[in-house]
Amino acid sequence: MPRMRFAPEGWIFVVPFAVFFAVALLIQWWIAAIVLGFFLLFLINFFRDPHRTGSERHVDVLSPADGTVVQIKDVADGAVWPGLTRQVSIFMSVFDVHVNRAPITGKIVHYRYNPGKKLAAMVEKSSAENEQNLIVMQDARGGTVAFKQIAGLLARRIVFDKKEGEEVGRGERVGMIKFGSRVDIFFPPTATIKVAIKDKVKVALTVIAELPE
Repeated sequence: MPRMRFAPEGWIFVVPFAVFFAVALLIQWWIAAIVLGFFLLFLINFFRDPHRTGSERHVDVLSPADGTVVQIKDVADGAVWPGLTRQVSIFMSVFDVHVNRAPITGKIVHYRYNPGKKLAAMVEKSSAENEQNLIVMQDARGGTVAFKQIAGLLARRIVFDKKEGEEVGRGERVGMIKFGSRVDIFFPPTATIKVAIKDKVKVALTVIAELPE
């Protein structure tokens, strides 16, 4: 069984609700206790951070997020990063794990934050217009992938824990998006996409694509 952990970003939300819930129980304010208990359980579920170990094959690109594949398409070379022309988009509902993890082992060669809108993450134009982080990674063989952390309608903050130039391992925690969002992953044209639209994917577990040898 995978070991369950809790994202530290969640404590600032969980602790106040836990205190209010305890107080409501002590004073026997049952309706408030039920409502607060519901939100407390929701927050505990939202900020879970399960330990997962996916494929260790160097050609496999693991999913950087939990969620549902909502789009697979070609993009213009250079629109996101030179040489990356395939896109897979994952919608993360509030019930999915929102911790993001590195899809490959390699160096973060580029990081950029773009402020933007809070359109619903299911909408295609959210990929270009919403608040987002762009992260580009390159492995030891020169293979390059990129991914975007994209804020959704309910997302209040995008967290990215790493810096440009850092080396990260496949499946290593790199950040999270709070409360509903989207992650887009970009590949070279020679990559083999291993998922289909409507597939459910698991962060650091599902193989999204296979890079050429």
